[in-house]
Amino acid sequence: MFFACTGLQAKNILFVRQMHIFQILYVSLGMKKFLHLLVLAALLLCSCARTPVIGISSGSDGAYDSVKRTYTVAVRKAGGIPVILPRVYCEKQALELLQSIDGLVMTGGEDYDPAWYGEQVLNSSVKVNAPRDTSDLLLIRAALDLGKPVLGICRGMQGVNVALGGTLYQDIPSQIQQDTSARASGSCFRQDTSARASGISHRQDTSAQASRISHRQDTSANVATHNVVLAAGSVLHSLLGGADTIRVNSFHHQAVKDPAPGLTVVGFSPDGVAEALEGDGILATQFHPEAFIASGDDFFLPLFRELIRRASRH
Repeated sequence: MFFACTGLQAKNILFVRQMHIFQILYVSLGMKKFLHLLVLAALLLCSCARTPVIGISSGSDGAYDSVKRTYTVAVRKAGGIPVILPRVYCEKQALELLQSIDGLVMTGGEDYDPAWYGEQVLNSSVKVNAPRDTSDLLLIRAALDLGKPVLGICRGMQGVNVALGGTLYQDIPSQIQQDTSARASGSCFRQDTSARASGISHRQDTSAQASRISHRQDTSANVATHNVVLAAGSVLHSLLGGADTIRVNSFHHQAVKDPAPGLTVVGFSPDGVAEALEGDGILATQFHPEAFIASGDDFFLPLFRELIRRASRH
């Protein structure tokens, strides 16, 4: 005689069968061995952790909240699940949204309004998006309040600095003297001209660089156009195989000026522009690692893998 079980009946039958199996194991193994088996099963279940969900901040043209596919590709290749985050308008929304993800990528985009760090607009080169400023800063602060790891890229690096109380150069050509005697060459970030970096496209280019660096390249995003000197012992230095100098792309005219408390500049371009920041739960780059990753060049993939590794703790 055939009959159909309801969902509840099926669950009850499964539960009874599971309890019967436990009873058989308990009788056959004894209490001590049975408890050991339960502990082992629990450890195995814990080891099967879910894939970290990574939120990606979005830009907006007024009609759509969107991001470049390069970001989602990089997150997927690193082992995470990418989720594009909508704009938020208050702290409550940001906290609720961030509770549903395990890590945060802050993406590139427009300039931050200098009012956020106590300055007036310098000149007509500064193009702001006030609603996005509010949303991005809320997301960054919510992530840090909840202990979620953050990877900031380009505007994202600047946003992390502003959110924590730092300042920015509003326009690099107007505010930073472009010469090879910049602070990077006189600091702990000294270029290593040894041959060990040769043969890898993102390692140091030992040829002479022009005294003026264009931070807004007109070539494809997967083309490296200038050097960045990394601080020995930094997380970024370690993630990139101990490379002292790397080759990066560049699409910005603003940069970190005064690092916020708790943040450390760990990468400079030869003209003294800050190219990487680190802090507690924070890794940030002024360049775009995701553009290389999406094109099949995985040199910078360890940055996203580190974000996934940190996010897996949540």
